[in-house]
Amino acid sequence: MNIHFICSPNTKSQSAFECMVEAYGQSVLKDADVVVVLSGDGMVLRAFHETAEFGIPVYGMNRGGFGFLTNAYQKEDLVERIEKSFPLKIHPIRIIAERYSGEIFNTIAVNELYLLRETHQSAKIRVRVDGIERIHELVCDGIIASSSTGSTAYNYSANGPIIPVGSKLMALTPISSFRPRGWRGALLSSDAVIDLEVIDHSRRPVCAVADYVEFREVSKVKVYEEKDITLTLLFDEGNQLEKKIIEEQFAT
Repeated sequence: MNIHFICSPNTKSQSAFECMVEAYGQSVLKDADVVVVLSGDGMVLRAFHETAEFGIPVYGMNRGGFGFLTNAYQKEDLVERIEKSFPLKIHPIRIIAERYSGEIFNTIAVNELYLLRETHQSAKIRVRVDGIERIHELVCDGIIASSSTGSTAYNYSANGPIIPVGSKLMALTPISSFRPRGWRGALLSSDAVIDLEVIDHSRRPVCAVADYVEFREVSKVKVYEEKDITLTLLFDEGNQLEKKIIEEQFAT
């Protein structure tokens, strides 16, 4: 099995990288059968951004923090673990963002896209879903469009819903909304197209963040599930994401 290892700068991750490369070798990325991430969730997201064009499965081993998207770290029997692992197929979110200078950014996100105010002033955002205006002016700190994979991350911290894997839903969740005061977000079909327009962007600048990729001074953003791209995340038996998400809903 050709394995390409990825690690983060922390000492624990670097030490694991040296150990695993010595034991299993280091394949070049384009020839790899699998990418093994020796870090936490953030590096798993980065790995997907870097490998999406190759369609290579990603297997995470936790050498970072929480490790929701990873498996337990163990040097022994790596090939056997990968061969017995359970694949989770993911369609990422496509983000097309435009700056008020006219510059266009086009990228994907595995977890979420969020807009966030850049100054002390609240953001004002117009929300359209499938071409229909749903909120004329959302006054807030920001807004999150989340996949089911990312629903337990920033989305959940902002009081958004946890979405079971395979439910074909996206969450749209406000961050500290002031007006309309009663709006707590929406669950949308994964077929939905979300358009977010920044109102008065010169006085109330907003940045857009796709997983970890940030664009500043955005004026509008289009978000939808990219069904032409399929990413594969591998989990050990008993450690599948479906199980983790169910458990997270009953966490105390």
